[in-house]
Amino acid sequence: MNVMRKRRDGLTVLITMLLVSVTVFMPTPKAMAADLGLRSTVQVATSTGGMVVSETRDASLIGVAILEQGGNAVDATVAVAFALAVTWPEAGNIAGGGFMMIAQPDQDQVQFVDYREKAPAAATADMFINNSSRFTWQQVGVPGTVAGLALAHQKFGKLTWEQCLLPSAELAKKGFEVDAYLARSLNFVLSRKIVRTQDKFAELRKVYGKPDGSNWEMGDTIILPDIAKTIITLAKEGPDVFYKGSVGQAIADAMKVGGGVMTLQDLADYQAMWRPSVHATFHGYDVYGPALPSAGGVTLAMMLNQLEVLPLKQYSRYDAPVVHLIAEAQRRAYHQRAMYLGDSDFVKIPEHLTSKAFGKQMAHSIDPMLATPSDSLTPAPKLADESPDTTHFSIVDAQGMAVSNTYTLEKSWGTRLIVPGTGMILNNEMGDFNPIPGHTDRKGKVGTQANRIEPGKRMLSSQTPIIIKRDGKVTHVIGSPGGRTITNTVLNVLLHRIVFGMSMAQAVQQPRQHHQWFPDRIAFENVDDPAYLSLANQLKQMGHTVTGASSQGQGSAHCIEIDPQTGQRIGVADWRRGGAAVSQNALQ
Repeated sequence: MNVMRKRRDGLTVLITMLLVSVTVFMPTPKAMAADLGLRSTVQVATSTGGMVVSETRDASLIGVAILEQGGNAVDATVAVAFALAVTWPEAGNIAGGGFMMIAQPDQDQVQFVDYREKAPAAATADMFINNSSRFTWQQVGVPGTVAGLALAHQKFGKLTWEQCLLPSAELAKKGFEVDAYLARSLNFVLSRKIVRTQDKFAELRKVYGKPDGSNWEMGDTIILPDIAKTIITLAKEGPDVFYKGSVGQAIADAMKVGGGVMTLQDLADYQAMWRPSVHATFHGYDVYGPALPSAGGVTLAMMLNQLEVLPLKQYSRYDAPVVHLIAEAQRRAYHQRAMYLGDSDFVKIPEHLTSKAFGKQMAHSIDPMLATPSDSLTPAPKLADESPDTTHFSIVDAQGMAVSNTYTLEKSWGTRLIVPGTGMILNNEMGDFNPIPGHTDRKGKVGTQANRIEPGKRMLSSQTPIIIKRDGKVTHVIGSPGGRTITNTVLNVLLHRIVFGMSMAQAVQQPRQHHQWFPDRIAFENVDDPAYLSLANQLKQMGHTVTGASSQGQGSAHCIEIDPQTGQRIGVADWRRGGAAVSQNALQ
């Protein structure tokens, strides 16, 4: 059972002292402003050395400590990923998967690690037709996080694997302070009726429930001994213990008891992959994103190729023609995504999708004054939504190596199932495949062939960690959670900075927009703000349906900008789900 103590320990005080914060005041959604203890502005840190921006202060601090020990950005990435598995359990993970972009200061090409989960060998295309629950053992994809982190570390790491993992084990063992965001997340999952009443979630209640049964509060301390033991095992015995050893066996045993289809052989067969990154150019910048099975790189390239030839700079960011043009570019790119994208190891992808010529063709089909009905983009539209609960972090070391990493359990808290004795929450990534072959609807469910379930196949993802360069030097590291909104969140931040000349802090702070083909609507963060009433009305007159974003806002973009002349790093932590930017020189 966890132990809870009301204290502000030395680690938390140290973190508070280390954070170099600059407040940027902008309009705030009412839901966030009314939520006690939650920020409404970005947090900014500056440095001429290393920089870590992640979802939690503890994780960012651990990453910077690794840099201080002589580790590089990849070492810090491994450390931060495990730290988030401890401090941000709704998305940080050991038993999930994701994508990592790595830029070295002396190389032009940005490298890409694909550690997306896979379908087990026993998976079938129709296995979820009569089972829509996302919280079952059958929903677990073969995890890739440990393999992906190990693959990057084996090639680039300077410190030992053990050195990178043990700080997170120590944090889990000794305990850490619950902030407002973690308290909200814990209370959310523990209050769900199925979690409170069903036996299969007993381990979740045991690991994360407050001993007295009350709600978690900001300032409480949570201790996680089970996950501490698991991380120590991984640190001492190496990553293979997850796939071929005792940790893998514990997963396989739990799957068998719960009725899942994943086996120890599925784990043993899993491999993370080096793949070529997707490269696009935009107004003199080189933009590098993840390749399939992440749809993010291809979809972002399609949008950038359209927007580069559209007259955005003739207007201000929130003029109706600009919001309209961005939405139309998003609509067309997401249409192509739904029709053609999947795991490129299984599906042949049209080669023209990321070409400049195709981008111009799509751009020229946009009416500058009228919305295009989504169902008109294909003669016979075959009309599995992704959860917004992913997490992203950005890291740059003093030597200039940069990492952009996004990883996830899929839905918030994944399956909510924990392998007994390990503290590990299992993903429910099988739900990112098209659940019902051939069934697509106007609410956003997609049943096209490219992303149907097949054994060993990786499910399509929207994760879009990117690294931007200019004249061969890294200028920006950007990414976000948010399900299908992820790519559009990255697009918003990029456009705000590069096209509209906002500071990096403003680029993250300002309202975001999202269109994903179906549902046929623009989601706009500040739709209820009187300052945007005229904009919303103009968009409606152009034929758009305009709605608000989720109560938490769209995404959580933790970004870094590097001045190519001075080398100064500007880390920006989003306010929408918390987060912290910590600079290496803050420890000096």
